[in-house]
Amino acid sequence: MKRERNVKIVATLGPASSSYEMIRALFEAGADVFRLNMSHGSHDEIAARHAIIRQIEKDLDRPIAILADLQGPKLRVGTFANGSEELEIGARFRLDLDDTPGDAHRVQLPHPEIFAALEPGARLLVNDGKIRLAVDACGDDHADCTVVAGGTISNRKGVNVPDVVLPLAALSDKDRADLEFVCALGVDWLALSFVQRAADVEEARALCQGRAAILSKIEKPAAVKAFDEILAASDGIMVARGDLGVELPVQNVPPIQKRLVRACRAAAKPVIVATQMLESMIESPMPTRAEVSDVSNAIYEGADAIMLSAESAAGDYPVEAVQTMDNVAREVESDPTYTEIIEASRKAKRHTVADGIVAAAREIAETTDIKVICCYTSSGTTAALVARERPRVPIIAMTSQRGTARRLALTWGTNCVMTGELERFKQAVVNAARAARAQGYADESDLIVVTAGVPFNQSGTTNILRVAPCDERLIFRTDPE
Repeated sequence: MKRERNVKIVATLGPASSSYEMIRALFEAGADVFRLNMSHGSHDEIAARHAIIRQIEKDLDRPIAILADLQGPKLRVGTFANGSEELEIGARFRLDLDDTPGDAHRVQLPHPEIFAALEPGARLLVNDGKIRLAVDACGDDHADCTVVAGGTISNRKGVNVPDVVLPLAALSDKDRADLEFVCALGVDWLALSFVQRAADVEEARALCQGRAAILSKIEKPAAVKAFDEILAASDGIMVARGDLGVELPVQNVPPIQKRLVRACRAAAKPVIVATQMLESMIESPMPTRAEVSDVSNAIYEGADAIMLSAESAAGDYPVEAVQTMDNVAREVESDPTYTEIIEASRKAKRHTVADGIVAAAREIAETTDIKVICCYTSSGTTAALVARERPRVPIIAMTSQRGTARRLALTWGTNCVMTGELERFKQAVVNAARAARAQGYADESDLIVVTAGVPFNQSGTTNILRVAPCDERLIFRTDPE
C-alpha cells in the first residue's frame, strides 16, 4: 500500500460509501483519511462506518486516520406561510423573533444572539449568499433590512453574518453530544466548525481531554482575522472555502488560502484544503479542467491534504474521484516546478535542537544518495517537523503509539510504521533499515538517515541523527553498541 505521492487525500463517507467493500476500495484507490460528517447520519451509522475503517486498518496492517467533523451551530430563518416568497431588489424586509409564519415582508430569525451583535450597515446573507440583506436599523428583537440581492427565500434557509463576531459558542448542544460520542468511539481528529476565536478551540480541547487532536475549520472572516491565535491553539487547520466564499468576496479566498497554508507549514501543523475540489464528479466520471487546476494549486502551495466531500459521500463516482486526486497529485509532485516552489517557500524559523536535527536530516538526504528519512516519534512532533522541511526523499515515521501513527496519516509525506518500544539506538537503526526495505523505499545497498531521541519513548527528546546502511549486517559491524 505504498503511496506514490506526499500530499494526503481525505475522503468523506456517506450513503455512497458505507459498505466495507466501498470503503476499502476508496482506501486502495488512495484515501488516507476518512471523514465522518456529523451533520449527516445517526450515531449508529457513524459507529458502523468507524468499525469498518478499523477493520480495514487491521486487514491491511496500515494506520488509517478518522476525522469526525462537528456540525457547529446552524443559523436559519423560520418558516413561511406559503413555503417561500420572492424578494425584490430594493424591497424592505424584516427579521425578528416572532414565530408567526413569514410572508413577503418579514420572517422569524430565532437567534437573539444575532440581533445583539448587529449594527446598521451589517450584511445578512441567506441561502449561501444568494439573497443579500443590508441592515438599516436593528434592536434586541429585530433587524429592518433592504434587499440588496433578491430571489426566492424559503423555509429554514441558512443565514451568514460576515461582518460581526457573534456571541455564539462554536459548540452547540448537539456538538457537545457528538464530541463525547466520537471521542469515546476513538476518532483521531476532531474538526471544529464555526470557529471565531482561540477560546472556541480551547473549549473543545477541554472537552476532548486528549482523546483526539483538534482541527479548526477556517470558514468565517473573524477566524481569518484571529488566525494566528487560532493556529497556536489548534493541532491542525482546514481551509473551508465554501463558507469563506459566501462570507467574503470570492476573489479574497485564493490569497487567504495561500497565506493560511504557508502559516500552517511554518508552524509544522497539518492543513487541509477543502470544499468543491472535484464537485462535478458527484455526477460525472470526469472532472473539469478548472477543478483539476484547483486541486493542483493546493498541492503546489504545499497543503498537507486535499479533501473530497459530497464527491465521495453521496456521488456516483466516489472511487474515481479518489483516483483522480491521486493521479493529479502524482503528476504535480513529479513536476520540477513543484520542487522549486516548495523549496523556495521553506522559511521555517528554527529554535530547538529538534528543528536543527530535522533540517540537517533533510539537507544530508538531498546532498547525498540517501533513499529515505526514518524518524522515531512518540507524540508525532518530530515527524511533523521533518514533514515541514518537505524533503525530496520519503519519510518513514516510526512509533510505538498507534494513536500517533493514525494522526500522522494526515501529515504530508509521512508513511507510518508501528514499532515496539526501544532501549538502545542500535535497535532503532536496525528497525529503521528493516522498515525501509519492507516498505520498498530502499534495499541493502542503500543508505538511510535515522533520527531519534534519547531517552527513548519520551516526547520532545529528538537529539540524534545518523546516516546508516540499510544492510543490518553492516550496522552490527560498524556500531559499537
